[in-house]
Amino acid sequence: MIIAVDGPTASGKGTIAKALAAHFSLPHLDTGLLYRAVGRQVQLLGGNPDDPHDAMAACDFTESLLEDDILRSEDVGGYASRVSVHPAVRHALYERQRAFALQESGAVLDGRDIGTVIAPEARVKLFVTASVAERARRRWAEMAGRGIDVALATIEHDIAARDARDMNRKDAPLMAAPGALVIDTTHFGRDAAIEAAIEAVEHKLGAD
Repeated sequence: MIIAVDGPTASGKGTIAKALAAHFSLPHLDTGLLYRAVGRQVQLLGGNPDDPHDAMAACDFTESLLEDDILRSEDVGGYASRVSVHPAVRHALYERQRAFALQESGAVLDGRDIGTVIAPEARVKLFVTASVAERARRRWAEMAGRGIDVALATIEHDIAARDARDMNRKDAPLMAAPGALVIDTTHFGRDAAIEAAIEAVEHKLGAD
């Protein structure tokens, strides 16, 4: 069984995907981390994330980079969004994601194009979203908790800009896959969002 969890940044899709993986005893892949690694590698190489050649060169990152906490930073997230617009980068990372999805045990993958591109045959597809203001508040609180001082308005602006890039890119734009169950977490706390997602998946499985 493949569960695809898509949605914009800070919507709660990662938290939900991890919880679903634990609940249904499935392996989990945060595909956004792969793009963050490419973005970070561009930074390390002193490249330009908007240049397709620089972005492609950064796809050859070391596995250890995936363990670096800096990948979760807002700065690297912006780079990830910028490198992800390049079709060549998406193609380079496609097989890696596809192989994970096709494990015999099944899998849970979260990202922005899981249900539309990586695993369109997924048995369950979720699209997790929330308002820009709420997503900015969550990211601000997360960063503040790590001692990072960033203005809420700046984060909101960056998230809105990232949404625009992700939704309007020509290759694999961010969108709800056909038949996806939409979960709006704007007014949900963490536990309520997870509960809603588990109920949605179980309802879908029961209906099949």
